[in-house]
Amino acid sequence: MTSSQPPKKTSAENSAAPETGVSKAQATQTAAPQVHVNSAASLRKALSQCMMRDRFRLSKRISGASKIKKDAARNAVFDEIALDIAKSMMVVEQRSRFQPTIEYPEILPVSQKRDDIAKAIEAHQVVIVAGETGSGKTTQLPKICAELGRGKFGLIGHTQPRRLAARSVANRIAEEMETKLGDFVGYKVRFNDQISENTQIKLMTDGILLAEIQHDRF
Repeated sequence: MTSSQPPKKTSAENSAAPETGVSKAQATQTAAPQVHVNSAASLRKALSQCMMRDRFRLSKRISGASKIKKDAARNAVFDEIALDIAKSMMVVEQRSRFQPTIEYPEILPVSQKRDDIAKAIEAHQVVIVAGETGSGKTTQLPKICAELGRGKFGLIGHTQPRRLAARSVANRIAEEMETKLGDFVGYKVRFNDQISENTQIKLMTDGILLAEIQHDRF
């Protein structure tokens, strides 16, 4: 007597079933970091690995998409957001690989206290460093921030009161880091700039900073 029940799937067949945790949009981005798009919460969690300039915009898009009632339409928008998150994460990954060797002149007081300064920067949003003229505040503090990885998510802004000072300091830091001016270290002053997509330390005048805050608040 034969059984009329259909044959059961083997464990090998079950393991070959497609997973649903990753969208089609992610599958096409094999080179980019993968982002799980099964919920708005997972997308928001991935924002911490995006460029600072992208986080607010992407966060607003996630909030808007979460209000869509139809599942298919909402998931389609989530897929688009996931692609943009993956692109931003890839930029961060590329910037993290582009960092020259950082060395500190031990003769400078700031260099001698760099570990304490680095811990303070990691623990607080605002850190005030006081020191005598020539102690290394201007040239060494940006390097400490770069070594902490602050430049991979955005720019390390460094202001000077005059255009000549901004250019001179940028030249000096680039020289100490043995990198070409305009690559890892650059500057922007009125009517002139020397920066690139790889720039992480950006010297500028106070006026340039105030102007850029108007269209780049993050």
